[in-house]
Amino acid sequence: MSTTGHILLAHGGGGQLMAELIHQVILPALGAEKSSGLYDAASIRAGRDRLLLTTDSYVVQPVEFPGGDIGKLSVCGTINDLAVCGGKPVALSLALVLEEGLEIELLRRVLVSAGRAAREAGVAIVTGDTKVVERRGQPGMIINTAGVGVPLPKARLAFERIGRGDAVALSGPLGQHGLAVMCARKGLSVAPALASDCAPLHRLAADLIAALGAKVKWMRDPTRGGLAATLAELSSATSRNVEIRQRDIPVDPTALAAAETLGLDLLSVANEGKLVAVVAADAAQKAVEILRRHAIASRSAVIGAIGEKADVPLVELLTRAGGRRVVQMPYGEDLPRIC
Repeated sequence: MSTTGHILLAHGGGGQLMAELIHQVILPALGAEKSSGLYDAASIRAGRDRLLLTTDSYVVQPVEFPGGDIGKLSVCGTINDLAVCGGKPVALSLALVLEEGLEIELLRRVLVSAGRAAREAGVAIVTGDTKVVERRGQPGMIINTAGVGVPLPKARLAFERIGRGDAVALSGPLGQHGLAVMCARKGLSVAPALASDCAPLHRLAADLIAALGAKVKWMRDPTRGGLAATLAELSSATSRNVEIRQRDIPVDPTALAAAETLGLDLLSVANEGKLVAVVAADAAQKAVEILRRHAIASRSAVIGAIGEKADVPLVELLTRAGGRRVVQMPYGEDLPRIC
Protein backbone atom coordinates (compact mmCIF):
# COMPACT_ATOMS: atom_id res chain seq x y z
CA MET A 1 0.00 0.00 0.00
CA SER A 2 1.01 3.61 -0.46
CA THR A 3 3.34 4.76 2.30
CA THR A 4 1.69 8.20 2.09
CA GLY A 5 -1.69 6.84 3.14
CA HIS A 6 -3.33 8.23 0.02
CA ILE A 7 -4.69 6.79 -3.21
CA LEU A 8 -2.25 6.91 -6.10
CA LEU A 9 -3.12 6.78 -9.79
CA ALA A 10 -1.30 3.43 -9.89
CA HIS A 11 -3.91 1.96 -7.53
CA GLY A 12 -6.25 1.80 -10.53
CA GLY A 13 -3.81 0.10 -12.86
CA GLY A 14 -4.79 -3.53 -12.47
CA GLY A 15 -1.42 -4.48 -10.97
CA GLN A 16 0.09 -5.16 -7.57
CA LEU A 17 -1.10 -1.92 -5.96
CA MET A 18 -4.70 -2.49 -7.06
CA ALA A 19 -4.63 -6.04 -5.69
CA GLU A 20 -3.36 -4.72 -2.34
CA LEU A 21 -6.06 -2.03 -2.26
CA ILE A 22 -8.79 -4.60 -2.94
CA HIS A 23 -7.60 -7.24 -0.48
CA GLN A 24 -6.35 -4.96 2.33
CA VAL A 25 -8.93 -2.17 2.24
CA ILE A 26 -12.01 -2.74 0.08
CA LEU A 27 -12.92 -6.37 0.84
CA PRO A 28 -12.35 -6.14 4.64
CA ALA A 29 -14.31 -2.88 4.88
CA LEU A 30 -17.26 -4.42 3.06
CA GLY A 31 -17.15 -7.58 5.12
CA ALA A 32 -16.60 -9.63 2.00
CA GLU A 33 -15.03 -13.06 2.13
CA LYS A 34 -11.32 -13.15 1.42
CA SER A 35 -10.58 -14.89 -1.84
CA SER A 36 -7.32 -15.90 -3.47
CA GLY A 37 -8.84 -15.25 -6.89
CA LEU A 38 -11.56 -12.83 -7.95
CA TYR A 39 -13.76 -13.24 -10.99
CA ASP A 40 -15.06 -10.60 -13.40
CA ALA A 41 -18.69 -11.33 -12.49
CA ALA A 42 -20.51 -12.60 -9.41
CA SER A 43 -22.88 -15.57 -9.38
CA ILE A 44 -26.08 -14.78 -7.49
CA ARG A 45 -29.34 -16.59 -6.77
CA ALA A 46 -32.71 -15.17 -7.86
CA GLY A 47 -35.25 -17.64 -6.58
CA ARG A 48 -34.52 -20.93 -8.30
CA ASP A 49 -32.44 -19.26 -10.99
CA ARG A 50 -28.79 -18.31 -11.02
CA LEU A 51 -27.66 -15.03 -12.57
CA LEU A 52 -24.29 -13.41 -13.26
CA LEU A 53 -23.81 -9.77 -12.28
CA THR A 54 -20.94 -7.42 -13.10
CA THR A 55 -20.24 -3.70 -12.97
CA ASP A 56 -17.49 -1.43 -14.27
CA SER A 57 -16.62 2.25 -14.67
CA TYR A 58 -14.86 3.80 -17.66
CA VAL A 59 -12.67 6.90 -17.53
CA VAL A 60 -10.66 6.64 -20.76
CA GLN A 61 -8.94 9.77 -22.07
CA PRO A 62 -9.47 10.82 -24.80
CA VAL A 63 -13.09 9.66 -24.93
CA GLU A 64 -12.76 9.02 -28.68
CA PHE A 65 -9.80 7.09 -30.09
CA PRO A 66 -8.96 5.07 -33.21
CA GLY A 67 -11.14 1.95 -33.21
CA GLY A 68 -13.60 3.08 -30.58
CA ASP A 69 -14.73 5.48 -27.88
CA ILE A 70 -15.83 5.39 -24.25
CA GLY A 71 -19.38 4.36 -25.26
CA LYS A 72 -18.38 1.32 -27.29
CA LEU A 73 -15.73 0.48 -24.70
CA SER A 74 -18.22 0.48 -21.81
CA VAL A 75 -20.64 -1.83 -23.61
CA CYS A 76 -17.98 -4.26 -24.86
CA GLY A 77 -16.12 -4.31 -21.56
CA THR A 78 -19.21 -5.22 -19.55
CA ILE A 79 -20.31 -7.87 -22.05
CA ASN A 80 -16.82 -9.35 -21.89
CA ASP A 81 -16.81 -9.56 -18.09
CA LEU A 82 -19.96 -11.68 -18.26
CA ALA A 83 -18.70 -13.74 -21.19
CA VAL A 84 -15.42 -14.82 -19.59
CA CYS A 85 -17.35 -16.02 -16.54
CA GLY A 86 -19.39 -18.34 -18.71
CA GLY A 87 -22.45 -16.12 -19.06
CA LYS A 88 -24.77 -15.12 -21.86
CA PRO A 89 -25.21 -11.32 -21.53
CA VAL A 90 -28.88 -10.32 -21.25
CA ALA A 91 -29.10 -6.64 -20.28
CA LEU A 92 -26.98 -3.64 -19.35
CA SER A 93 -27.38 -0.45 -17.39
CA LEU A 94 -25.51 2.71 -18.42
CA ALA A 95 -24.96 5.64 -16.06
CA LEU A 96 -23.32 8.93 -17.06
CA VAL A 97 -21.25 11.36 -15.00
CA LEU A 98 -20.80 14.42 -17.22
CA GLU A 99 -18.53 17.39 -16.59
CA GLU A 100 -19.88 20.88 -17.09
CA GLY A 101 -18.77 22.21 -20.48
CA LEU A 102 -18.85 18.86 -22.29
CA GLU A 103 -20.00 19.24 -25.90
CA ILE A 104 -23.46 17.77 -26.37
CA GLU A 105 -22.56 16.61 -29.86
CA LEU A 106 -19.65 14.61 -28.42
CA LEU A 107 -22.02 13.08 -25.88
CA ARG A 108 -24.43 12.21 -28.67
CA ARG A 109 -21.71 10.46 -30.68
CA VAL A 110 -20.63 8.42 -27.68
CA LEU A 111 -24.18 7.32 -26.90
CA VAL A 112 -24.93 6.45 -30.53
CA SER A 113 -21.77 4.34 -30.50
CA ALA A 114 -22.80 2.61 -27.27
CA GLY A 115 -26.24 1.88 -28.64
CA ARG A 116 -24.82 0.50 -31.89
CA ALA A 117 -22.39 -1.76 -30.02
CA ALA A 118 -25.18 -3.11 -27.82
CA ARG A 119 -27.49 -3.80 -30.77
CA GLU A 120 -24.74 -5.55 -32.74
CA ALA A 121 -24.02 -7.71 -29.69
CA GLY A 122 -27.71 -8.51 -29.22
CA VAL A 123 -27.77 -7.07 -25.69
CA ALA A 124 -30.24 -4.40 -24.53
CA ILE A 125 -29.38 -1.27 -22.53
CA VAL A 126 -32.43 -1.16 -20.24
CA THR A 127 -31.79 1.47 -17.56
CA GLY A 128 -29.39 4.23 -16.56
CA ASP A 129 -28.73 7.47 -14.73
CA THR A 130 -27.24 10.91 -15.47
CA LYS A 131 -25.29 13.22 -13.19
CA VAL A 132 -23.47 16.50 -13.99
CA VAL A 133 -20.47 17.68 -11.95
CA GLU A 134 -18.27 20.75 -11.94
CA ARG A 135 -15.61 21.07 -14.59
CA ARG A 136 -12.18 19.92 -13.39
CA GLY A 137 -10.16 20.56 -16.53
CA GLN A 138 -10.75 19.45 -20.09
CA PRO A 139 -14.47 18.53 -19.99
CA GLY A 140 -14.95 14.79 -20.03
CA MET A 141 -17.24 12.03 -18.86
CA ILE A 142 -17.31 8.85 -16.82
CA ILE A 143 -19.56 5.94 -17.75
CA ASN A 144 -20.60 3.26 -15.29
CA THR A 145 -22.20 0.10 -16.60
CA ALA A 146 -23.65 -2.99 -14.98
CA GLY A 147 -24.51 -6.20 -16.77
CA VAL A 148 -26.76 -9.17 -16.03
CA GLY A 149 -26.29 -12.53 -17.71
CA VAL A 150 -27.41 -16.14 -17.44
CA PRO A 151 -24.89 -18.98 -17.08
CA LEU A 152 -24.29 -21.11 -20.15
CA PRO A 153 -25.41 -24.70 -19.40
CA LYS A 154 -22.03 -26.30 -20.11
CA ALA A 155 -19.88 -23.68 -18.38
CA ARG A 156 -17.64 -25.05 -15.62
CA LEU A 157 -15.14 -22.26 -15.08
CA ALA A 158 -13.11 -22.04 -11.88
CA PHE A 159 -9.52 -21.60 -10.75
CA GLU A 160 -9.87 -24.88 -8.84
CA ARG A 161 -10.39 -26.84 -12.08
CA ILE A 162 -7.03 -25.83 -13.57
CA GLY A 163 -4.37 -28.53 -13.51
CA ARG A 164 -0.88 -29.41 -14.67
CA GLY A 165 -0.58 -29.67 -18.45
CA ASP A 166 -3.63 -27.53 -19.28
CA ALA A 167 -3.02 -25.27 -22.27
CA VAL A 168 -3.14 -21.47 -22.37
CA ALA A 169 -4.72 -20.04 -25.53
CA LEU A 170 -4.77 -16.40 -26.66
CA SER A 171 -7.17 -15.01 -29.29
CA GLY A 172 -4.83 -12.52 -30.99
CA PRO A 173 -2.07 -9.86 -30.83
CA LEU A 174 -1.55 -7.87 -27.66
CA GLY A 175 -1.50 -4.18 -26.78
CA GLN A 176 -3.53 -2.63 -29.59
CA HIS A 177 -6.04 -0.87 -27.34
CA GLY A 178 -3.65 0.64 -24.84
CA LEU A 179 -1.23 1.82 -27.49
CA ALA A 180 -3.96 3.24 -29.74
CA VAL A 181 -5.28 5.28 -26.82
CA MET A 182 -1.80 6.48 -25.83
CA CYS A 183 -0.92 7.51 -29.38
CA ALA A 184 -4.21 9.44 -29.65
CA ARG A 185 -3.65 11.09 -26.28
CA LYS A 186 -0.10 12.18 -27.04
CA GLY A 187 -0.63 12.99 -30.73
CA LEU A 188 1.86 10.32 -31.77
CA SER A 189 1.77 9.21 -35.38
CA VAL A 190 2.52 5.62 -36.36
CA ALA A 191 2.16 3.97 -39.75
CA PRO A 192 0.06 2.04 -40.37
CA ALA A 193 -2.25 3.64 -37.82
CA LEU A 194 -3.02 1.69 -34.66
CA ALA A 195 -6.65 0.97 -33.80
CA SER A 196 -8.10 -0.35 -30.56
CA ASP A 197 -9.11 -4.02 -30.53
CA CYS A 198 -12.28 -3.10 -28.59
CA ALA A 199 -14.86 -5.82 -29.36
CA PRO A 200 -17.40 -8.08 -27.63
CA LEU A 201 -16.15 -11.57 -26.85
CA HIS A 202 -19.38 -13.33 -25.85
CA ARG A 203 -19.78 -15.23 -29.12
CA LEU A 204 -16.20 -16.54 -28.94
CA ALA A 205 -16.67 -17.64 -25.34
CA ALA A 206 -20.06 -19.23 -26.03
CA ASP A 207 -18.74 -21.20 -29.01
CA LEU A 208 -15.81 -22.51 -26.96
CA ILE A 209 -18.06 -23.65 -24.14
CA ALA A 210 -20.70 -25.13 -26.46
CA ALA A 211 -18.10 -27.23 -28.28
CA LEU A 212 -15.72 -28.15 -25.45
CA GLY A 213 -17.85 -27.95 -22.31
CA ALA A 214 -15.94 -28.74 -19.12
CA LYS A 215 -12.65 -28.88 -21.04
CA VAL A 216 -12.71 -25.06 -20.91
CA LYS A 217 -11.37 -24.48 -17.39
CA TRP A 218 -11.10 -20.67 -17.11
CA MET A 219 -11.26 -17.51 -19.21
CA ARG A 220 -10.32 -13.86 -18.84
CA ASP A 221 -10.03 -10.74 -21.01
CA PRO A 222 -6.60 -9.23 -20.30
CA THR A 223 -7.49 -5.57 -19.79
CA ARG A 224 -5.64 -3.39 -17.26
CA GLY A 225 -2.19 -4.84 -16.64
CA GLY A 226 -2.43 -6.86 -19.85
CA LEU A 227 -1.50 -10.51 -20.24
CA ALA A 228 1.17 -10.16 -17.55
CA ALA A 229 -1.36 -9.24 -14.86
CA THR A 230 -3.85 -11.88 -16.05
CA LEU A 231 -1.34 -14.72 -15.89
CA ALA A 232 0.19 -13.50 -12.63
CA GLU A 233 -3.28 -13.56 -11.05
CA LEU A 234 -3.90 -17.01 -12.50
CA SER A 235 -0.61 -18.32 -11.13
CA SER A 236 -1.24 -16.83 -7.69
CA ALA A 237 -4.84 -18.08 -7.44
CA THR A 238 -3.92 -21.64 -8.46
CA SER A 239 -0.46 -21.80 -6.80
CA ARG A 240 0.84 -23.15 -10.11
CA ASN A 241 3.69 -22.17 -12.36
CA VAL A 242 2.75 -20.95 -15.84
CA GLU A 243 5.05 -21.07 -18.86
CA ILE A 244 4.40 -19.11 -22.06
CA ARG A 245 6.42 -19.16 -25.27
CA GLN A 246 7.42 -15.89 -26.88
CA ARG A 247 7.57 -17.42 -30.37
CA ASP A 248 3.90 -18.46 -30.15
CA ILE A 249 2.44 -15.15 -28.96
CA PRO A 250 0.75 -13.35 -31.89
CA VAL A 251 2.29 -9.93 -32.53
CA ASP A 252 1.04 -6.89 -34.42
CA PRO A 253 4.18 -5.26 -35.90
CA THR A 254 2.83 -1.72 -35.49
CA ALA A 255 1.87 -2.30 -31.87
CA LEU A 256 5.28 -3.83 -31.18
CA ALA A 257 7.07 -0.88 -32.79
CA ALA A 258 4.97 1.61 -30.81
CA ALA A 259 5.61 -0.25 -27.56
CA GLU A 260 9.35 -0.35 -28.17
CA THR A 261 9.37 3.35 -29.04
CA LEU A 262 7.57 4.16 -25.78
CA GLY A 263 9.66 1.73 -23.74
CA LEU A 264 6.69 -0.49 -22.89
CA ASP A 265 6.31 -4.25 -22.59
CA LEU A 266 3.48 -5.56 -24.78
CA LEU A 267 2.71 -8.18 -22.13
CA SER A 268 1.67 -5.41 -19.72
CA VAL A 269 -0.35 -3.23 -22.12
CA ALA A 270 -4.15 -3.27 -21.89
CA ASN A 271 -6.41 -5.03 -24.37
CA GLU A 272 -10.18 -4.73 -24.83
CA GLY A 273 -10.95 -7.43 -27.38
CA LYS A 274 -8.72 -10.37 -26.53
CA LEU A 275 -9.56 -13.63 -24.79
CA VAL A 276 -7.27 -15.81 -22.68
CA ALA A 277 -8.54 -19.34 -22.10
CA VAL A 278 -7.17 -22.28 -20.14
CA VAL A 279 -8.33 -25.54 -21.70
CA ALA A 280 -7.52 -29.21 -21.30
CA ALA A 281 -4.41 -30.18 -23.24
CA ASP A 282 -6.30 -32.54 -25.55
CA ALA A 283 -8.71 -29.75 -26.49
CA ALA A 284 -6.11 -27.05 -27.20
CA GLN A 285 -5.98 -27.27 -30.99
CA LYS A 286 -9.76 -27.60 -31.22
CA ALA A 287 -10.10 -24.45 -29.12
CA VAL A 288 -7.84 -22.54 -31.51
CA GLU A 289 -9.84 -23.79 -34.51
CA ILE A 290 -13.08 -22.60 -32.91
CA LEU A 291 -11.66 -19.18 -32.07
CA ARG A 292 -10.25 -18.68 -35.57
CA ARG A 293 -13.74 -18.96 -37.06
CA HIS A 294 -14.31 -15.43 -35.75
CA ALA A 295 -12.68 -12.54 -37.61
CA ILE A 296 -11.55 -10.88 -34.38
CA ALA A 297 -9.75 -14.07 -33.32
CA SER A 298 -8.22 -15.15 -36.64
CA ARG A 299 -4.71 -15.18 -35.16
CA SER A 300 -5.53 -17.29 -32.10
CA ALA A 301 -2.77 -19.55 -30.82
CA VAL A 302 -1.77 -21.82 -27.96
CA ILE A 303 0.91 -19.83 -26.17
CA GLY A 304 1.80 -21.89 -23.12
CA ALA A 305 0.87 -24.38 -20.44
CA ILE A 306 0.10 -24.73 -16.74
CA GLY A 307 2.85 -26.25 -14.63
CA GLU A 308 3.36 -27.80 -11.21
CA LYS A 309 2.18 -26.50 -7.86
CA ALA A 310 4.74 -24.29 -6.13
CA ASP A 311 5.16 -22.48 -2.82
CA VAL A 312 6.13 -19.36 -4.79
CA PRO A 313 4.51 -19.86 -8.21
CA LEU A 314 5.98 -18.03 -11.19
CA VAL A 315 4.96 -17.03 -14.69
CA GLU A 316 7.90 -17.54 -17.02
CA LEU A 317 8.40 -16.47 -20.63
CA LEU A 318 10.50 -18.80 -22.76
CA THR A 319 12.22 -16.32 -25.07
CA ARG A 320 12.98 -16.81 -28.75
CA ALA A 321 16.65 -17.07 -27.82
CA GLY A 322 15.94 -19.99 -25.48
CA GLY A 323 16.29 -18.05 -22.23
CA ARG A 324 13.75 -17.61 -19.47
CA ARG A 325 12.30 -14.42 -18.09
CA VAL A 326 10.02 -14.07 -15.08
CA VAL A 327 6.79 -12.24 -15.99
CA GLN A 328 5.80 -10.23 -12.94
CA MET A 329 2.53 -8.66 -11.92
CA PRO A 330 2.82 -4.99 -12.98
CA TYR A 331 3.25 -2.65 -10.02
CA GLY A 332 0.80 -0.02 -11.23
CA GLU A 333 0.00 0.99 -14.77
CA ASP A 334 2.31 2.37 -17.45
CA LEU A 335 -0.63 3.84 -19.41
CA PRO A 336 -3.24 5.41 -17.08
CA ARG A 337 -6.85 6.06 -18.07
CA ILE A 338 -6.97 3.59 -20.95
CA CYS A 339 -10.30 2.05 -19.96
